[in-house]
Amino acid sequence: MENASNAQHELFKEFDATELYCPKCKKAVRVRKRLLLVLPEGDEYEYLCAYCSTSVGTKIVKNTQQVSIIV
Repeated sequence: MENASNAQHELFKEFDATELYCPKCKKAVRVRKRLLLVLPEGDEYEYLCAYCSTSVGTKIVKNTQQVSIIV
């Protein structure tokens, strides 16, 4: 029973938004995901309204591997 629970947790570990509320359009709209920043702790993405390109949210995807900085 515990293995099935862990498998489901891994399956739903990360979600991507398909629709978010746009304050300019005043309704839930489809969104585009754009890479905004590459950070040591993960990549930051911005969600943009598909109609007016207003920023409607951000998301940081955590890196699973350690980052090495070379100077």
